[in-house]
Amino acid sequence: MRLTCALTGHRELPARYDINVLYDALEERILAGCDRFLCGMARGFDLLALSCLMDLRKTYPLTLVACIPYGGQEYAVRGAERELYRSLRAACDEEIVLCSGYRSGCLPARDRYMADRADVVLAWCVRETGGTAYTVSYAKKKGVDVVFVPRTFAKEDNF
Repeated sequence: MRLTCALTGHRELPARYDINVLYDALEERILAGCDRFLCGMARGFDLLALSCLMDLRKTYPLTLVACIPYGGQEYAVRGAERELYRSLRAACDEEIVLCSGYRSGCLPARDRYMADRADVVLAWCVRETGGTAYTVSYAKKKGVDVVFVPRTFAKEDNF
């Protein structure tokens, strides 16, 4: 069974985020039949999940798709994360750019694009507002299964 999984999560990760829990959640999706992953390419969770998938691709045949909301998104990513963005983007099998440049509404358009093409959404969502919560809500309204990555941090991390 070939399934598509969209990834969504917050840009800010707690200092004690347990990456092993993310690896486990991704591998669980792979073992459930997901072999195509859509990544919104935002800093934080998206890039971390895509990095994990690059490692998992050494073991599993995966198709990785960079779903870029607008041309020039990489310039919104600072420092070392920009280099990570560029290397991950180059390593993806496919690339979709939804808008030539930034415009109002391009980020939720990207989120809808991914949810509309997914069989399941893997989400790290710890707040009820923002783009990740929007994506989760939209996917649920469309009847797309949503699987949550467990919270893996201490309460003092303020999430």
